[in-house]
Amino acid sequence: MDFSHLTRNHLPALLARMPKAELHIHIEGSLEPELIFALARKNGISLSYPSVEALRAAYAFTDLQSFLDLYYAGASVLIKEDDFHAMAMAYFARAQADNVVHAELFFDPQTHTERGVSMGAVIGGLSRACADAKAQYGISASLILCFLRHLSEASAIETLQAALPYREHFVGVGLDSGERGNPPEKFATVFAQCRALGLHVVAHAGEEGPPAYIHSALDVLQVERIDHGVRCSEDPALVQRLKQSRMPLTVCPLSNVKLCVFDTMAQHNLATLLHQGLCITLNSDDPAYFGGYLLTNFEATFAALPELTVQDAWQLARNSFEASFASDAQKAAWMAQLDAVFQAAA
Repeated sequence: MDFSHLTRNHLPALLARMPKAELHIHIEGSLEPELIFALARKNGISLSYPSVEALRAAYAFTDLQSFLDLYYAGASVLIKEDDFHAMAMAYFARAQADNVVHAELFFDPQTHTERGVSMGAVIGGLSRACADAKAQYGISASLILCFLRHLSEASAIETLQAALPYREHFVGVGLDSGERGNPPEKFATVFAQCRALGLHVVAHAGEEGPPAYIHSALDVLQVERIDHGVRCSEDPALVQRLKQSRMPLTVCPLSNVKLCVFDTMAQHNLATLLHQGLCITLNSDDPAYFGGYLLTNFEATFAALPELTVQDAWQLARNSFEASFASDAQKAAWMAQLDAVFQAAA
């Protein structure tokens, strides 16, 4: 559909009102300092920071690893099934306010099972929250189990086996954590096992890692989406491959700046990649740590990149539905809602 007659003056209202899917959200990364302190008190855990304000002030990162160190410390307050439920419900409340109608949540079981938390507590709390999000907010939600790539493939295989009794509660697997020195092919065997089980497969690639990691994720892991992927622009042949295959990239602009992938939002290549015809989606990644949830990411991106138009806003939202793991009928219904919002603004 063509909305080129609408001007950027229409953008603030459209960005807020348009239905969206979020496909790159680490649910542990939505854990706000206030909830971290509340759960720490509840579970009798001593934190290294004296106050909410002191913890929030620590959110100044130089790279991915400096963030991960704090991220894992924050996750240490998650002990009981109800803690995981509370964390996810806090995210869903914010998602509803941003007109997110579908969310596919990444979760990192190894972060918790290594601390003695049971797989059942993790998946039980998150899956219950997904059901409650549908009943309470009308949000469709599903779970994607992520393997921590700085750990061994043997640990990933063990994690998969521990999760299989809960197979009905997650739709796919992903690969996250420190990218440097941990190429996708390190996890070839476990991803083959996951594909054989009928699970969707995605992987972080081309955030801090080189374009070669994107090729490996496609060729070796046979992923259905690339998470981040912004360094594809360093390889013109890869850009063409991604365009021709409509391979979705789940791009996270505020995260990329916070972790110094780009120095400023104005330097971000999202608009360039979108205008080259790639299936770009916009997401929040770890919103509690990176300065904003999904709508804030849209607003900051469109403010920093004046070449983005109303048509681009519509395309990004449409891409998010196209790239989701929802049913074709559900995708069509959301796309019709999206079109109606833009047609009403005409």
